[in-house]
Amino acid sequence: MGDLPKPPGTPPSQLWRDIKTYRNYAYIVADGTADYGMQIFDLTRLRDVPRSAMPALFEPDAHYLEFAGSHNIVINEETGYAYAVGNSGPRENCGGGLHMIDLSDSRNPEFVGCGPTRGIHDSQCVVYRGPDERYRGRELCLNSDGDAFEISDVTDKTSPVSVARASSPKAAYIHQGWLTPDHRCFYQNDELDVLEGSVETTRTLIWDLADIEDPILASQLMGRFPASAHNLYPRDGFVYQANYRHGLQVLDISDPVNPREVGFFDTAPYHEGPGLSGAWGVYPFFESGTVIVTSMQEGLFVVKKWVGSGVASS
Repeated sequence: MGDLPKPPGTPPSQLWRDIKTYRNYAYIVADGTADYGMQIFDLTRLRDVPRSAMPALFEPDAHYLEFAGSHNIVINEETGYAYAVGNSGPRENCGGGLHMIDLSDSRNPEFVGCGPTRGIHDSQCVVYRGPDERYRGRELCLNSDGDAFEISDVTDKTSPVSVARASSPKAAYIHQGWLTPDHRCFYQNDELDVLEGSVETTRTLIWDLADIEDPILASQLMGRFPASAHNLYPRDGFVYQANYRHGLQVLDISDPVNPREVGFFDTAPYHEGPGLSGAWGVYPFFESGTVIVTSMQEGLFVVKKWVGSGVASS
């Protein structure tokens, strides 16, 4: 439909973005750049683009410049706060930790403070509704920061606190993770453990969060392939994993601490072994059951799990 160019002065080597949506707006950040900030784009503008004008050239509706570069942007849609992580540059980067932003005014976000932890690579921020009664109703950010799994209580933006920190055996780079819908378990990946030889195949870490202040590594699932891991998301009793050169893996988590693989779709079958190419991201949250997989060199794949077969199809 169109192109939203990177801000002037952004290095041409900066190829990827991280984008999240809230209300009718997309919030766009970029890593490894000195002056990108966060572009804000009103998605309703796409409704009025005539086919004859595609691809259209867009300008952002607003440009937030309280930080420079950011690896990722996380949004808790329930509270209306965004959290930029892995930040860099000359302005307020919060040491690479949670750069907290109030999105009450969609086009005029307001910086409200830094989280308690530095050097966060990825995060999920939620209003907690899990088994630990002490934290129910509080806003927690579950952070993957390379060395460890860390949990921050950010309910009070003026005084956020770190409530837990744990690590896994032979951690190489704890990369990303996501809660189960009941907030009891947190599934997490390590991006570099296979590449560095710490383990032989893709490893999925399963944390038991019955006690928020003391996460327990309940089990580790070793996959079938020597694949580097990137992003994973649970939905409706399954975990969907984008695992670089071995594509999409689908896990059945009906027994949460003993998952089993039930399907896969290789987006780059000509690549073998560990490596940082192939399936980069997966999005399994469409009501239709359609799953999107983005593959770095190969493009966009639209797949769906065959009912009863446990196999992904294109």
